[in-house]
Amino acid sequence: MRTFYWYFSFICTLIGTIPKLNKVKRLEKQGKLEERDAYIHKASTKWMVDNIRRSGSTVEVIGEENLPKDETVVFISNHQGNFDIPLLMGYIDMPKGFISKIEAKKIPIVVKWMELIHCVFMDRSTLKGSAGAIIEGIKTLKAGHSLVIFPEGTRSRGDHMAEFKSASFKLATKPGVPIVPITIDGSYKIMEQNGNKIKPAHVKLTIHPMIVTKGLSKESLETLPEQVATTIASALPKEHAEL
Repeated sequence: MRTFYWYFSFICTLIGTIPKLNKVKRLEKQGKLEERDAYIHKASTKWMVDNIRRSGSTVEVIGEENLPKDETVVFISNHQGNFDIPLLMGYIDMPKGFISKIEAKKIPIVVKWMELIHCVFMDRSTLKGSAGAIIEGIKTLKAGHSLVIFPEGTRSRGDHMAEFKSASFKLATKPGVPIVPITIDGSYKIMEQNGNKIKPAHVKLTIHPMIVTKGLSKESLETLPEQVATTIASALPKEHAEL
């Protein structure tokens, strides 16, 4: 019943965001761009948090003092399950978009909100599509909008981590944007562990200290993916922390 209730509520509340989209348009027409951006962050964050709460799950956030103020960053995280994006968008209190698979463009209303928070869509079926998304992401970062990327490329559906794709790190290193590593621990227990049925779980989000990428040596750039992966793995259960 919880799974049915969650999906029913998801659809109803999603439709319920249409008036909020209209308000965003009004604020833009009135030239109130700062008010518009603040409203987009507040409305989208609340919707994400509500979706987590309706699953019956609880969330613990560690290391909030590591969130930078007034600085564009790339959040790099492990990827355990379908609830990772709502978790990061709802509980990491900074405006940000994320690198998303292009299929998300087919979801009505959701795609409008994704565009408003400056998400970048990636066609993973071709190298050209993936490279194009990184280029577009770099433009987004240079415009002052932070992004989230999952360098594993797909959900692990458990505590273990897959190898981080080094190409993902160009998103941060090319424009010289700092990286904030984040560990997601337990999100797969909400859905993936239960045969895709939604059940309550406790999820821990650990925000690690920021890593500066500007001015890194060639050797440091080469070891950066391993450094970030090791940092993220350090906050996972010990038996699954090894890469």
